[in-house]
Amino acid sequence: MSSTPKREVDIVIEARWVVPVEPHAVVLEHHAVAVDDGLIVDLLPIADARERYAPRETVDLSEHALIPGLINAHTHNPMTLMRGIADDLPLMTWLKDHIWPAEAKAIGPEFVRDGIEIAIAEMLRGGTTACSENYFFPDVQAATYRRHGFRAMVGLPLIEFPSAWAKTRDEYFDKALAVHDELRDVALIGTAFAPHAPYTVSDEAFERTRLLSDQLDIPVHLHLHETAQEVDDSRRDHGVRPMQRLQGLGIVNDHLIAVHMTQLTDAEIALCAEAGVSVIHCPESNLKLASGFCRAEDLRRAGVNVALGTDGCASNNDLDMFGEMRTAALLAKAVANDARALDAASTLRAATLNAARALGWSERVGSIEAGKEADLAAVRLDAIEMHPIYNVVSQLIYTAGRHQVSDVWIAGVRKLAHGRLTGIDVAELRERAQRWRERLQ
Repeated sequence: MSSTPKREVDIVIEARWVVPVEPHAVVLEHHAVAVDDGLIVDLLPIADARERYAPRETVDLSEHALIPGLINAHTHNPMTLMRGIADDLPLMTWLKDHIWPAEAKAIGPEFVRDGIEIAIAEMLRGGTTACSENYFFPDVQAATYRRHGFRAMVGLPLIEFPSAWAKTRDEYFDKALAVHDELRDVALIGTAFAPHAPYTVSDEAFERTRLLSDQLDIPVHLHLHETAQEVDDSRRDHGVRPMQRLQGLGIVNDHLIAVHMTQLTDAEIALCAEAGVSVIHCPESNLKLASGFCRAEDLRRAGVNVALGTDGCASNNDLDMFGEMRTAALLAKAVANDARALDAASTLRAATLNAARALGWSERVGSIEAGKEADLAAVRLDAIEMHPIYNVVSQLIYTAGRHQVSDVWIAGVRKLAHGRLTGIDVAELRERAQRWRERLQ
């Protein structure tokens, strides 16, 4: 009697633990993930995988947890070149007196390209396989991410003052639409409208953004309710709080990716839940700029999709999603006065599947499920400081760090192998960073 022939696949990854994220809080021991043509084709016990598949490559992760690639849902990656340039200052002083003047001196295609390449290296080394960008020169951003095979949602910037990218409101919109059209069918790259904030964007521009967002079915990625001053200024200038103003302009809907959200009433939380808004929590940036506290657990319990982002390196000062997860979980407990708030499994979900949902990618990435693209990260758990291990998910959130990420795949392509980046010259990136430091200081 002949046995069933094994199916040929590109890769089988055998792991001590697999944390698929969906189903929620599940940890699978001694499981394997089969990958072919960039897609996850199976998740099953290692013994069964050896019987069923004939891989061209087998990866042994006998002391690792395999998780979905982390998704940084809000960042300004060109600003890696401003890491530490103006620390220990409140938001508006930091922004108006330091960041905007520095950008005026340096911003351009080369600045964006170099900053993003440094960010890609940092993100990959920390298990991050996708990000949502919010910066100028989205065409250069997209080209850089494509060159490195990194998944990114590229923001199409809108702001009411001239920049090196565009001079007028109409030019911002014209360029945004041109970039969107160019990227419409590009693998790994998406687009979102990125009006900067309520205090830098007019009613007319918001109304136009809403109309185009609806027509093109793409998100609106926006800083919102970041500080108490923003709320006070909106009351003074518009007679209402920022969310109420945006609600009247039609912006508060399931396309909205609302970032920071440190100043929320119960009614605004309910509105977010009803409208299908996704909230991106950036705890470390909010803490460093003393912007306020996002009520992450109240949002989660209300049914709002809460994801995590680092913000940019000028205000964080890193792109470390492991650090962000730990800070988010701990801070949520203090803000809610409840040790059960934002538990470990929910925190990991916020950095993976919830982030994918916010970006409209939850059918493609964010969990380890058959049919999804193989964006994966392996975390070594064999170091003595990791033992004993009672709960793998808790260990990932409260004990592990990005230095324990050993291997990363994006759409089945290995980007980090045994802790070493593939196809990236780190020494050359350091030299470029030094040249920018000399120019910007």
